[in-house]
Amino acid sequence: MVVIRWFGHSAFEIRDGDTRILVDPWLSNPLSPVKPSEYRETPDLIVLTHAHDDHVGDAVELLRRFREAKLAAIFELALHIQSRLGEPGGEDRFIGGNIGGPMKIPGLGEKVALTPAVHSSPVGAPTGALIFTRDGVVYHAGDTGLFAEMALIGELYRPLVALLPIGGHYTMDAVQAAKAVEMLRPKYVIPMHYNTFPVIQADPEEFKRLVEKRAPETKVVILKPGESVELS
Repeated sequence: MVVIRWFGHSAFEIRDGDTRILVDPWLSNPLSPVKPSEYRETPDLIVLTHAHDDHVGDAVELLRRFREAKLAAIFELALHIQSRLGEPGGEDRFIGGNIGGPMKIPGLGEKVALTPAVHSSPVGAPTGALIFTRDGVVYHAGDTGLFAEMALIGELYRPLVALLPIGGHYTMDAVQAAKAVEMLRPKYVIPMHYNTFPVIQADPEEFKRLVEKRAPETKVVILKPGESVELS
């Protein structure tokens, strides 16, 4: 059983047994009911999809508070966060990789693989992330537009759940995200990256209706910020 908690925007906690992973931990976003200083559980790993502030979020503060936590991101971004934290020689704590096969995380094994994302990033390339759990793959798409290779991600990894942006303007909107679901064919999909700001207003119920037409075998799970769901 994998437990997924949404903090609003693109910030998630993924629990796989005793392993706790934060992805794009902007806990200080306007929708999150849990601010960085209120987050109490020690994360084993923080994964960043790209270097925009609303995705790097509170990673540096959390790494300072939780000294056992590791960080995984594309190579240049991992080095950038390491330099911001001011920790020399942190090879075991800051794992920089690239788009391709699973990264080797000290103490956790091959837990994360980075995927392409059609977006921008001030440091390194934008990515999505595949999180490998005992119950299946969690695909966090990061900030991205629709791209045809999502079908390959679906074919290779058969995601248990896809976390997809639906807010438009900077990413896919609900129409494009529903097509992404059709290509990925996950068992579940959770919409993200919407309603944080007026420019990315979106209706998750409309996304659900579109998915039911395009990929009726996929269950849409709509979370409120702070809510969790158990999936298997």
